[in-house]
Amino acid sequence: MPGIDQVLAQAMGIPGVLGAGLIDWTSGLTLGTAGQAPNGDHEAAAADTAEVVQAVARNATFDTAGATAPALEDLIITAAGSYHLIRFVHTAFDSQTYLYLWLDRAQANLAVARIRLRELAAGLVAS
Repeated sequence: MPGIDQVLAQAMGIPGVLGAGLIDWTSGLTLGTAGQAPNGDHEAAAADTAEVVQAVARNATFDTAGATAPALEDLIITAAGSYHLIRFVHTAFDSQTYLYLWLDRAQANLAVARIRLRELAAGLVAS
């Protein structure tokens, strides 16, 4: 099983990625970061994205999977010049972490980034 630093290093290899992080969404604290952060501050980006995740996670509107599958997989936020991609890390225990990518919109392929981030999240929890 790859460690946090290895997963984040692999995330930085995704085309168009400017920065990456593994974040605890209950506290908004980073468990690891790589690359750049929006406005140069990984901690602020973690806290801001955690607020978004908390807002989505506490609303039943987005829980359409029922009890058979994890409710939320990822969130995509588009902004002028960038994408913010959040992938929930689902584990056997009640993990409340997510992988976060900040992507350059002109260089990134959002579909490829989502696929690679899904693989990285799965590898992070593989036994």
